[in-house]
Amino acid sequence: MSKTLVTGATGFVGRAVTTELLAQDREVRVLARHPQHRALHGLEVEIVRGDLTDAASLRSALQDCSRLFHVAADYRLWVPDPKAMYAVNIEGTRSLLQTALELGLERVVYTSTVGTLGNPGDGTPGTEDTPVTLTEMVGHYKKSKFLAEQVALDFSRQGLPLVIVNPSTPVGPWDVRPTPTGQVIVDFLKGRMPAFLDSGLNLVHVRDVARGHILAEAKGRIGEKYILGNQNMTLAEILGLLAKISGLSAPRWRLPYYPVLGLAYVNEFWSTWITRRPPRVPLTAVKMAKKIMYFDPQKAVRELGLPQTPVVAALREAVDWFRAQGYVKEN
Repeated sequence: MSKTLVTGATGFVGRAVTTELLAQDREVRVLARHPQHRALHGLEVEIVRGDLTDAASLRSALQDCSRLFHVAADYRLWVPDPKAMYAVNIEGTRSLLQTALELGLERVVYTSTVGTLGNPGDGTPGTEDTPVTLTEMVGHYKKSKFLAEQVALDFSRQGLPLVIVNPSTPVGPWDVRPTPTGQVIVDFLKGRMPAFLDSGLNLVHVRDVARGHILAEAKGRIGEKYILGNQNMTLAEILGLLAKISGLSAPRWRLPYYPVLGLAYVNEFWSTWITRRPPRVPLTAVKMAKKIMYFDPQKAVRELGLPQTPVVAALREAVDWFRAQGYVKEN
């Protein structure tokens, strides 16, 4: 097998995918804006400098590759200029997949998100086939990923052998940035969560998400979507598990939704027009919390053999990693 290109290898999921590919003795090339990025340390990969907005770097990165895992995305809940996010997530995806089609790649796995899928929001798990429209997307990240997924589907109809995976909420080690979910864990460990706005999420070990990508490459049906998830849990249940794992106390107070929403609007205005810094209470995150985002991963379990590592193990590994890496100062 010739080389495999991974985009987004400096990110949480992308690094996990790269690690799993290397464990299979695959020859891996990664596209990275910053070749010295901490997440790439210790990985035996070939690095091509570039990004999704540089078409020349995409062609250079895909040369001599037969497989592509397009994991990269601009994932932020607040952006001062949404145009930059759309340029990466939509137009960057279009440019990369067009090049993959022209070069005749044998297999492409595109990383979407469960955020693009339909979800009743009442605790009924969404599936790959739950009806959904663009108007249901909350925030620029979800909107851009929804439109990017349509681009990917269009390329599969043009003949590109592409499979889509929709990870839910991954947790585990090597969440370097960290992701919004990882930040919740860090804030909990720092004692910065005296109260919480309850919601519901589907959690999954990031290693299972990575293995799901490789299983989709091997077994996934062209043009199909696969939810890479595991356990549906309320935020209160997640915080309760974190308390047991860490030995810390879980917050007891549930915040009322609408006062927090009002605070988020004020915070968003202040960030957008005054400080130009990310808001402490992102409006998109608060709006997203109103819906219970449960999902059913059984299609991926049945067709791909997606592993289902217990979520408590994923949270424990995340807590251990954040502590070991100095994200939390121990007393």
